[in-house]
Amino acid sequence: MRVARAAIAGVLRLLVWFLRTLSGHAEPIVRRQLDGGYRPEPPEQVATPRQGASVEVTNLSVAYRDRLALQDLTGQFAAGSLTAVVGPNGAGKSSLLKALAGILPARTGEVRSAARSGERFAYLPQQSEIDRDFPVTVGELVALGGWRSFGAFRRPPDTLPARVADAMAKAGLDGFRARQIGDLSVGEFQRALFARLLVQDAAVVLLDEPFTAVDERTTDDLLQLVRRWHQEGRTVIAVLHDLDQVREHFPTSLLLARSCIGWGDTASVLTTDNLMRARNILQGRAENPALG
Repeated sequence: MRVARAAIAGVLRLLVWFLRTLSGHAEPIVRRQLDGGYRPEPPEQVATPRQGASVEVTNLSVAYRDRLALQDLTGQFAAGSLTAVVGPNGAGKSSLLKALAGILPARTGEVRSAARSGERFAYLPQQSEIDRDFPVTVGELVALGGWRSFGAFRRPPDTLPARVADAMAKAGLDGFRARQIGDLSVGEFQRALFARLLVQDAAVVLLDEPFTAVDERTTDDLLQLVRRWHQEGRTVIAVLHDLDQVREHFPTSLLLARSCIGWGDTASVLTTDNLMRARNILQGRAENPALG
């Protein structure tokens, strides 16, 4: 692990030296390509409580090559809303979140949000998509939530260690700062990822199956953080499978079956008829692949 860290540090030092030797004309272009995550805020906005932003989708369709994952979705996640995205396996839930985050390009349609243009989106993928063998400590992982304030080639701000400590305490990770992420349990690792979200301080928070395979106590603690984001007026959109959990904690739901089955008040969306319709649609497509 030490060798890997030394190698990474060496590469970063080489990049910094390279940037310093560039001509004035070339330097901004290379910096923009290598340091695209750097999006500092004006000083007067840093201490301002984060407010949510609406997210509007219009005729949104996304696909993996020739396979359509989501089709013709139109609607709006209201600013400050707390929405669960539900549906059977293969319904397009994770694909929607990736499209909202800008990771998966839209085949047709568009996503519009003031938070997206200002890089104020935070996206938490499923744990299975994250490499936990990378040699990084919990403290370093959480600190990456502040990446947009310093980027690849700047010294982190002096306020960052305090923000990291505060986020780790709120996520229940006091004393974990020097632990390697590969040594954490599933629940502990999810707490670390939520702590990183706290440091990121985004207006729109996207969570893909945040409570899957997580113990009950950790789930309860993380749900408290989700409720706090909602109370602060942030926009939270979460892919979930536990419908009882959705009914108890999420006032708004979007039910998908590769297209919209229902979107609105959770009680009116998660009806027996709607859930059966979603299952039947996906079962029919599985039995007849020509339907897409």
